Amino acid sequence: MSSTSFDDRDGVIWFNGELVPWRDANVHILTHALHYGSSVFEGQRAYRGEIFKLREHSQRLIDSGKMLGFENTYSVEEIDQAAIDVVKANGLVDAYVRPVAWRGSEMMGVATKGTKIHLAVAAWEWPSYFGEEARLKGLRLEIAKWKRPSAETEPVHAKAAGLYMIASLCKDAATEHGYDDALMLDYRGQVAEATGANIFFLKDGVLHTPKPDCFLDGITRRTVIDLARQRGIEVIERAIMPEEMAGFEQAFLTGTAAEVTPLSEIGEYNFVVGDVCKTLMKDYDDLVNRR
Repeated sequence: MSSTSFDDRDGVIWFNGELVPWRDANVHILTHALHYGSSVFEGQRAYRGEIFKLREHSQRLIDSGKMLGFENTYSVEEIDQAAIDVVKANGLVDAYVRPVAWRGSEMMGVATKGTKIHLAVAAWEWPSYFGEEARLKGLRLEIAKWKRPSAETEPVHAKAAGLYMIASLCKDAATEHGYDDALMLDYRGQVAEATGANIFFLKDGVLHTPKPDCFLDGITRRTVIDLARQRGIEVIERAIMPEEMAGFEQAFLTGTAAEVTPLSEIGEYNFVVGDVCKTLMKDYDDLVNRR
């Protein structure tokens, strides 16, 4: 990824219905979303000029907004087209796409009534989230201090910006300790997810993955489950306790940014980068690149 600051780049951003120069796509400091986390977003990937599962991402953006009480003025079709337009306008082929919707500056207090909903879509070149060498070796994860909360605590199935504060804390701590990422447990002490990706484990030819009852059921997660089942691999969604990791042979992450990324270590537990991981990596890569 380019080291250039994200506020100082050439190009255009789709902003409330029009393409504006990148550096002009700004909001006021007294914006509700900045102070209270009243924002939802998506992460999408364009491969060979086409955004993978665009419609699902646009629909999830709208659904996430509804969970936060947003009355989004743009339809799924309009959000789809905005993403397509911004990729094309920036001359991108392989890119990361970021739609974001937020509450504006009309109110400055906890209450949201009276705030307008704004929408923007940006896109930029972004290579693999984790370096290729690290992916093939398998990432090292530490077990995070912070936990995913109960669904009775927050709208856990919304891709809401505020929910990622805990993930940022966990990711920063992990990298400071020499790890690639962190595994987060949930409020019950069960395995949940990494900081921005879902997790799978393999044992005796069967894939096991946590049931997403208090965290996001990722689009890539669902895609990989389909790919595994097409291969005749059984997938079980269930509660997984941390000590069970001692008996798993392989492990990997899934996410729009992470794609399919094998793991070699989680805390005290070790895994091999085996054939199932490699097969699903290739299957996913073939799918998104329309091979």
